[in-house]
Amino acid sequence: MELERDVPLAPKTTLGVGGNAECFATAKTEAEVGHALGWAREHGHRVHVLGGGSNVVVSDDGVPGLVLSIALRGIEWGDAGRVSVAAGEPWDGFVREAVMRGLAGLECLSGVPGLTGATPIQNVGAYGQEVSETIERVVAMDRRTGDRVELCRTECGFAYRDSFFKRDAPDRFVVLAVVFQLIPGGAPKLTYPELERAAARSPSVADVRRTVLELRAKKSMLFDPADENGRSCGSFFVNPIVSPEQAAQLPPDLPRYPQPDGRVKLSAAWLIERSGLVKGTREGNVGLSTKHTLCIVAHHGARATEVLRFAARVKRTVRDRFGVELEPEPMLWGFAAELPVAG
Repeated sequence: MELERDVPLAPKTTLGVGGNAECFATAKTEAEVGHALGWAREHGHRVHVLGGGSNVVVSDDGVPGLVLSIALRGIEWGDAGRVSVAAGEPWDGFVREAVMRGLAGLECLSGVPGLTGATPIQNVGAYGQEVSETIERVVAMDRRTGDRVELCRTECGFAYRDSFFKRDAPDRFVVLAVVFQLIPGGAPKLTYPELERAAARSPSVADVRRTVLELRAKKSMLFDPADENGRSCGSFFVNPIVSPEQAAQLPPDLPRYPQPDGRVKLSAAWLIERSGLVKGTREGNVGLSTKHTLCIVAHHGARATEVLRFAARVKRTVRDRFGVELEPEPMLWGFAAELPVAG
């Protein structure tokens, strides 16, 4: 494993902003992950784990410590829909292959950028499907001890865009592999109204994947450097979840989705646009996508501070108009504690 110094991180992220990593290493095996973590412990460095760079904003001042890029590869296709996927496998490549094999359970997550190891941390979801629905267990390395551990689905503590890894132990584990239980010959999931309207009658999982990719392309939600909206983290804010009492005080045409715990999930995109920040709203080198109000786009010359300043404007505008707090979805690396999207 080669250790590099002062490595630019902007080209390694889809947003394309930010400074350098103080130290940088790429791990292609579990042994190299262990070696990198041991080196960081020995030198007192914090470790930031980099996947596909699609869900991170890097500070203009860079990131102190070690940035560890995960490049473990390999997919083991087992019997009865059980699949073990190395953390460094590109997510959409895996989903494409699963769909080609007639395995249901991930079709609505087609086109999501990044690597497989990141999906359980964020509990990636789209078009009515969450990755936690099919995860059997997560294989990880404990940063403190270097031990290889396995956490079953219940131990992962999945919630909406959240997990035990993100919420309770953000600096403790490095994901090595994810084991999925998919459904051979299963029917695709059609619970999201937009997808249900666009899909063919009695669609296959392949039909649903194709439709999801078409929907994402129309919103510039497929990573494409040539797209004017291409430099983004995808959805910058998660859909807020509020109490029934607060939801009742909001406009009746605001899309809302009842949750199992009685609370109500709201549409962040609707809140942003109805607060007056329409698609294409721009401030200097940063603005909203011309196709989707949830995406903050970094145009040529943008800096990370501009991204967060604009995000704070969006957050403040929605709060002032509707009294609802938006929370950022991407991870924020290298910023002072008081800076990120304070609003």
